[in-house]
Amino acid sequence: MSPVSPELAGGQFLHEKDTKLHTSEPVEHEQSRRKLAEEEVHQKPAEKLADWMAVLEHTHTGHQDDPRVLERIKDSYHRDLVIKPEDIPESYFETQRRLAREQGHGDIEITDEMREQLSEVIVTDQESTLDNWVDYLSSPDSDSFPIWAKYWAFKNMVKLSSYDKGKHAFGKRDQGTVAPFPDLNREALAYVIDAIIKKANNELVSDQVDNSEFQGLLAGANFGKLYAYAIEKVTPTEENELLNTKGEWVTYPQNSDHMSLVESLQGHGTGWCTAGESTAEAQLKHGDFHVYYSYDKRGKPTIPRVAIRMSGNGIGEVRGIAPNQNLDPYIGDVVKEKLEEFPDGQAYEKKSADMKRLTEIDRRNAAEEVLTADDLRFLYQFDSKIEGFGYQTDPRIEEILSTRKNVKADLALITGYAPEQISTTAEEALRGGIKMHYGDLSLEPSQATKGSTFPESVYGNLYLSRLTSAEGLNLPEKISGLLNLQSLTSAEGLVLPKEIGGNLDLSCLTSAEGLVLPKEIGGNLYLSRLTSADSLNLPEKIGGSLDLQSLTSAEGLVLPKEIGGDLNFSNLTSAEGLNFPEKVNGDLYLNALTTAEGLVLPKEIGRSLYLAGFTSGFTSAKGLTLPEKIGGLLNLSRLTTAEGLVLPKEVGDIIFLDSLSSTEKQRLREQYPNLHIQ
Repeated sequence: MSPVSPELAGGQFLHEKDTKLHTSEPVEHEQSRRKLAEEEVHQKPAEKLADWMAVLEHTHTGHQDDPRVLERIKDSYHRDLVIKPEDIPESYFETQRRLAREQGHGDIEITDEMREQLSEVIVTDQESTLDNWVDYLSSPDSDSFPIWAKYWAFKNMVKLSSYDKGKHAFGKRDQGTVAPFPDLNREALAYVIDAIIKKANNELVSDQVDNSEFQGLLAGANFGKLYAYAIEKVTPTEENELLNTKGEWVTYPQNSDHMSLVESLQGHGTGWCTAGESTAEAQLKHGDFHVYYSYDKRGKPTIPRVAIRMSGNGIGEVRGIAPNQNLDPYIGDVVKEKLEEFPDGQAYEKKSADMKRLTEIDRRNAAEEVLTADDLRFLYQFDSKIEGFGYQTDPRIEEILSTRKNVKADLALITGYAPEQISTTAEEALRGGIKMHYGDLSLEPSQATKGSTFPESVYGNLYLSRLTSAEGLNLPEKISGLLNLQSLTSAEGLVLPKEIGGNLDLSCLTSAEGLVLPKEIGGNLYLSRLTSADSLNLPEKIGGSLDLQSLTSAEGLVLPKEIGGDLNFSNLTSAEGLNFPEKVNGDLYLNALTTAEGLVLPKEIGRSLYLAGFTSGFTSAKGLTLPEKIGGLLNLSRLTTAEGLVLPKEVGDIIFLDSLSSTEKQRLREQYPNLHIQ
């Protein structure tokens, strides 16, 4: 009997858990689409589910470069899964009344306004905790998990309520559940998914062979019970053990046995997904893995404190064991010393310094000591973002800021402006005479154009998303965050700020005539509907991505010297005259090119290179010179001959050569044994 593919094993597992899933509306819809497209249509449940999983993978992880797609996915889940205010049970509000009485507030009345505020908190908490799962399962950090296992985990996670530590179990969620969704523990999730993959493939979980409790849970494949078990298994390190920072660094070499790394992490509550076997194995394929272990009570280096994951010869990430994988407050000096050993360690020095300074400010603020203007400038992130080693912003920032009772006094001390020259609300911002607005501004077109005077600078984001004309618009000279002008169709009369620290969204602009862009944009530049490069003078530097997906010709276009993110030319049919930067740090989309004539690609692409789309792409490698290094995948799926094809020295992911014969593919595999050719 031939072995079952991982996709079909996953499909069979899902079918066994839900025998009606293969006949559900979304699965049947995919089958109908395949019929219309004259693609192979499967009848067996496992095969149908595998086809559907491929669709889910594309929709959820195929647009990692475009945050707007992920936001739409989240919005859909919010509508379907988050409690509606009208469904919040009356018993919840009665509980609030009882708690208020027990706390000495007497018999309070739950007014309509209080109901609205309490309901908003419930909804927001559910949305944010749900988003944590969507963000992680859609991100490259979870790429080692198969899509069917992600689907199974997510589908069952959303049925769980809060975790009862006394019962060591999750409650069940229903339409009236007010609790947030379960916390995301990456380590526990990796442990569960590793086990369920092995179950689907009829493999044993090696460290649990004699554990009857675990074997019973695994046999039932109940996500809630397995996740609760895994959370209990990965108990966090006690605080008093963190005070001791003496220990040892251990290096796990690239392509070495991943199990020694996994076993050293499990049971310590690091929160690192590397504690899962499949993730550890995948990460060690891309580079060395360094872990710092502090000494335990027996003087043995067993307590993991810091992980440095390498990507090739560079640092991929640095993670600690504090919330959101930030460094714990005691380990900063150890990390700083280690980073000096790496060529790119300097990039991490700021993070180490920021964490050390934030820890000191946190201590002094808790002791009610006076913070200096420099302290406040750092805390309010005036000169640069406070960077840490976690997935999210260090929660201590918001905690400290919440104790600052007079924000304008703080801002006046930082800037030297009088408090009356600083605004914190939209009404204050547009009254005139304002030097600086602190916070985001979201304005209707009438507020922004009819005689309104903007502050000289906005320290935050400026949303003018419904503005269709720039007539009468006088924008600030500086915006530290993003500027959203997504509905603007013409640049006539538009004078942009000299400085934009975040994204600039001009995604509905159809012509660049009259458009004068800043010399530098800190984030992404969206010009996704421009069909011509005429009159388009791009910034010298773009810190994020550049979206020019509707351009069909790049004639006369001069690209920035530096692009920090993706470069999207997905409808460009000719690259003649187009000079790329030496490096594109993100993905490069050239899906519609049909010839390599005139194409001079960057020497290095940080992520993936797409030279084929659904309907077009290169069929011949004639004249094609590929980059020396591609960090992600290389899509040449429409190439019909390998004649003249010279592949890069390094490709971090898969090379798709779907249209080549099996003979040509095999020849290339032998010629390039270090590359993954599919």
